Amino acid sequence: MAKDADALAVVARILSPHCRVTGMSGGALIADWRRTRFLGMTSADIHKFADGSSEERAELLTGLIRAGCATARRKEHSDIEVGVWLRGVHLLIKTLGFGRVLRLLSLAAPEYARADPACEKDVAQLKRAVQAHSRRSWLVNDDCKTEAVTAFVLLRRRGVRAVLHIGVREHPFALHAWTSSAGLCIPDADPRGHAFTPVLSIDGGGR
Repeated sequence: MAKDADALAVVARILSPHCRVTGMSGGALIADWRRTRFLGMTSADIHKFADGSSEERAELLTGLIRAGCATARRKEHSDIEVGVWLRGVHLLIKTLGFGRVLRLLSLAAPEYARADPACEKDVAQLKRAVQAHSRRSWLVNDDCKTEAVTAFVLLRRRGVRAVLHIGVREHPFALHAWTSSAGLCIPDADPRGHAFTPVLSIDGGGR
């Protein structure tokens, strides 16, 4: 029973937010409430999501995408796109304030997006792009809040795990923001060797 529940949980994480999966005696029923239709899955297919090979999972996911029950994973963001997001996030923070932007994360990086383990190589590439644009832009100018929020949104929209941290240092007092994913931090969690204690961590949906 526990194995069945784990397999259903894997399927549920892949589905679009308007779809719900319910376990049945012979498999599962996916309810697509946006289109008011239902899709059946066999027990064997459900367990392939949890225990099958990557090729089997990819084949099943393709079928769900074609049926409109799941969203295809986004490709890597281009260098130009990273720059646009970085400047846009910076302007939002300057206009609305950092606190309000954090509350908007549920719109920009919805919690229902798939949260798969991140690839260290991809995160490292994103970190280089974010920091390169940040240093070249007189508008952003290495602002940690802008870099952290941009990295968090871009990673979550690609469906990978990421956590946005807000930290504090007492002596001398300072605030710092960074996003962690795949063991890397964007920007660095301890700039110039100064450690910051996390006081707020957001792992999705602005929570």
